[in-house]
Amino acid sequence: MAAPDDGAPVVEARIVEWRSYVRRQQAIHAVDADELEDHLRVQMAELGKAGLDEEEAFLIAVKRIGQLDTLSREFAREYSDRLWKRLVLASPGAGDETGGWKTEGLVAVALAIAAAVAIKLPELFGLSIAGPKADQAFYARNFSLFVLPFLAGFFAWKRDLRPAQRWALATPFVAAALLVNLYPFTTGGSTESLEAIHLPMALWLVLGFAYAGGRWRAHDQRMNYVRFSGEWFIYYALIALGGGVLMMFTTFIFRAIGLNAQALVQAWIAPCGAVGAVIVAAWLVEAKQSIIENLAPVLTIIFTPLFAILLLGFLGTMAWTGKGIHVEREALIGFDLLLVLVVGLLLYAISARDPEAEPRFFDGLQLVLVICALAVDGFALWAIAARITDFGFSPNRVAALGENVLLFVNLGWSAVLYARFLGRRAAIAPLERWQMSYLPVYLVWMWVVVAGFPLIFNFQ
Repeated sequence: MAAPDDGAPVVEARIVEWRSYVRRQQAIHAVDADELEDHLRVQMAELGKAGLDEEEAFLIAVKRIGQLDTLSREFAREYSDRLWKRLVLASPGAGDETGGWKTEGLVAVALAIAAAVAIKLPELFGLSIAGPKADQAFYARNFSLFVLPFLAGFFAWKRDLRPAQRWALATPFVAAALLVNLYPFTTGGSTESLEAIHLPMALWLVLGFAYAGGRWRAHDQRMNYVRFSGEWFIYYALIALGGGVLMMFTTFIFRAIGLNAQALVQAWIAPCGAVGAVIVAAWLVEAKQSIIENLAPVLTIIFTPLFAILLLGFLGTMAWTGKGIHVEREALIGFDLLLVLVVGLLLYAISARDPEAEPRFFDGLQLVLVICALAVDGFALWAIAARITDFGFSPNRVAALGENVLLFVNLGWSAVLYARFLGRRAAIAPLERWQMSYLPVYLVWMWVVVAGFPLIFNFQ
């Protein structure tokens, strides 16, 4: 009879851990956790009557209840009115590890206001976002520095980073501010444009350190940040659409009384809203992930076949017409964004699937998409190499060459790993590890472009 007595504390400890995990989700409150725990214990009691020991009963009961994503959807259906009201305000006592939704919301709004103030500060020194080209170039180079340090501060506060970690997080931002403002760029030059494009991406990857609570080396934390980034993009796009409607009606209603509000919209609402929405969108993702955290994977299921059809049609048209890719900056940027989107779709497909599940039709479709993207990238590399051979090296061509090589390597090995998974020669885990291990490669390349290209190409 000793075994049950010894095993009981172990099972109780597991129940406490499970309950703690449930309570960390924003949609689940104490009363809801009590209800779920009661359900869990009823299930365990029934399984115990069937002859299972306590540990076996616990594992099976948890599996029967389902993963938390499923539970969140059930709670959303059962308590939809209560949950959706909490999209903005939480009830008293609905706190989490950082002090509750209200505290987080206040901090996020305060930081959003600070970012809006920051983007207007240069006007005190005679720099206008709608001014001459030199002023516009200044804002383009520094745009990410007006907002991302505040977002880094939000994550550092929320994750309770240690002082040493906060200093490590601040260092890239300080270095970036010095580089973009001390380098003697040629206004409108190629290296200045590359700086404006690559610095936000480099600093966004740096933010992953704060988001992961300093545990950036852990693959699961990198994947969590990738998920967050996709959800953030969706929220930001929705906020931007709403902001566009706001600006449209602002112009309309003031025009109705004979006033032109265009200057107000361009000088204040648009820039302040653009930077403030970055932080607000991040807070919304953090606060609401337990309710709608599966939005991005659902979009992946929708858009994967559409993009596969698009790329197949594009490759077929190239073969039919015999026309190659025109190597111009806008075209290369568009192709790179397309390939990055394919990588994003791949990442979300991996993150949304059960790692123990067998290969499915959708996995085969993912492989088709990756192979098509690989072929398009190959044609783009061929065109870039031909352009360099004919006209020599330039900042834009070298940047495009490097980025397409990085994407080609990523997609190429991803195709191999996916094919091995579909052939049942390997699990899906190596593909996920490959993608997460490759993120620092992108980060290093971004900083090479930001810090090295202006020196290499003499600030052209």
